[in-house]
Amino acid sequence: MYFEQFYLGCLAHASYMLGSGGEAAVIDPRRDVDIYLKAAADHGLKIAHILETHLHADFVSGHRELAERTGARVYIGAAAGARFPHVPLQDGFELHFGDCRLRALETPGHTVESICLVATDTARSPQPWAVFTGDTLFVGDVGRPDLAPDRTPQELAACLYDSLHQKLLSLPDETLIYPAHGAGSLCGKNMRADLFSTIGTERLTNYALQIPGRDQFVAQLTAELPQRPDYFFADVEINRGGAEGLDHLAPLPAISASDLRGRRETLLDTRSPEQFAAGHVPGSINISLGGQFASWGGALFGTSTPLILITESDEKVEESRMRLARVGIDSVAGYLAHGVVGWMEAGLELESLPQMDVQSLRSELDDPALVVLDVRRAGEWQAGHLESALWHPLDEFPKRLPDLPKDARVAVHCKSGYRSAIACSWLRRAGFTQVINVTGGYDAWKALSASA
Repeated sequence: MYFEQFYLGCLAHASYMLGSGGEAAVIDPRRDVDIYLKAAADHGLKIAHILETHLHADFVSGHRELAERTGARVYIGAAAGARFPHVPLQDGFELHFGDCRLRALETPGHTVESICLVATDTARSPQPWAVFTGDTLFVGDVGRPDLAPDRTPQELAACLYDSLHQKLLSLPDETLIYPAHGAGSLCGKNMRADLFSTIGTERLTNYALQIPGRDQFVAQLTAELPQRPDYFFADVEINRGGAEGLDHLAPLPAISASDLRGRRETLLDTRSPEQFAAGHVPGSINISLGGQFASWGGALFGTSTPLILITESDEKVEESRMRLARVGIDSVAGYLAHGVVGWMEAGLELESLPQMDVQSLRSELDDPALVVLDVRRAGEWQAGHLESALWHPLDEFPKRLPDLPKDARVAVHCKSGYRSAIACSWLRRAGFTQVINVTGGYDAWKALSASA
């Protein structure tokens, strides 16, 4: 039997393909589906089955386009309310192709329609070898229980407890688990970096599975839930109906520097924080392709904000657009022709963003005029922070900005410098005049403190 995991680091998303008897099944496909078509062709397989473990909130699935291009059937939990042709999955449903058998388990909790898929290779053993857990069980964590608008987090957490203990933990300890996400996803908060595990390992090491009793599980899981980006609900609805294929996106027009000055769209600079700091188009927002670009794009802009891209090259234009489309942002209106070089060649001025390292920050901490702004998430702040820092997470920026004078001297830091560059650009666009990005972030601060 053929098996492959496809891991997309920028979204911390894992999808899978299994093949046997000339047929293949794809589980939780990403939006750009050519990767599955190529893998199937390389292994002499026809994609006949597409299975969704739930309606994904943090990315747009490619199930509709993949089904249209292959003729495959789509399978999803019966409670999903899916508006596309599909096979509704309930407990006990089995799918057979070649030596592969997939058995559905209804595992509500992360969402009401969540399912897990127990895989057996009948040529090797009658016992299951793996379970595809979607967002129900992660490596080191479980799914967040606050993504259903008609159920309370407490109700979903109680369902999740039952799904874990009555269904998944009844599988043999040696059963491999393959979740839909890895560390960095907002669908959980304590995931380990490993891309797979076993039921036995999670039984012994997963903090959520160590919580004694249903009531304590519900209380702990619903306390201090991470920020839920608004685009999550938009992506769920896109996935409920099935996203259009990427071929519906028209080619992006190149916009000259002179024409850009009269445009009202948001300018999104996808270069590195270092390049942005050295020189950027005034008013642009920096979200670098080097990190969780699409997730932050969705969290900060939603799915409908018109955007104009500023990149290093035409190749980066296409990469930026694709990665935004993966989270449902199809509202890119064009890109700056020749990037910042084109801007300068038109005789227009760039702005720079001052930076400081942590050594300089330490030397200036006694300056009462300096505000240190920490833009990390709640769990990071609670785990440790600079005593004098003001906390305002980047997730909150679209709704409200830090309550500071626009002329305050503000040194912004995050964990490593990626999010602080985003925050600095956002503050600059909002009219803050003395913003400084702290390079290296809190990681560098801890290293400096440890060596002192």
